[in-house]
Order: sequence, then structure tokens, then C-alpha cells
Amino acid sequence: MVKAQVQDPYSMGRPVSLAEAAKHIWTRVRRSFAPRSPFKIGDAVVGDDPFKGRHEGVVVFLQGTAAGVDTAQGVFFYDHRQLKRLD
Repeated sequence: MVKAQVQDPYSMGRPVSLAEAAKHIWTRVRRSFAPRSPFKIGDAVVGDDPFKGRHEGVVVFLQGTAAGVDTAQGVFFYDHRQLKRLD
């Protein structure tokens, strides 16, 4: 017989339903195959885009494949494929 609730994995005392646990696992599996940027916040990079130009700066924002680079001229948003690490 299958139980409708499973033991709380975080030991906070609140029971977690089987549907919530399955949803959490499915979300983590889906997110692991999603595209993501190889850069981390704080990395020094150069962004080169034909429309925005070439800017050196530090990564301050990451969301999916987009990265926000803080430069002397302001914050520019690039796709991770347009960024290179500084030597």
C-alpha cells in the first residue's frame, strides 16, 4: 500500500505530500538539463557584441544564459556566448 504522505526530509516536523515531493524532484531534474552560464558572479569578463560594443567588467547578475556585466559605463546584459574571461 502506498502512503499519501512521506516523511519530511528537512526534519521540520511538517509532513510533505507525495505529490509535492515528486514535483520537487521533477523540478530539480528539469533544471539540471536547462542551459546555464559557465560564469559566476564576481568573474572578470569581456563582453563583445556588435551592437553594444566591447566592454570589460565584472559579472553582477546571472539568469539562465544571460549575464549582467558591471562596467565603468554602466551595466550591460550579454548572452554567455558573447563573454570571455579576462587573462
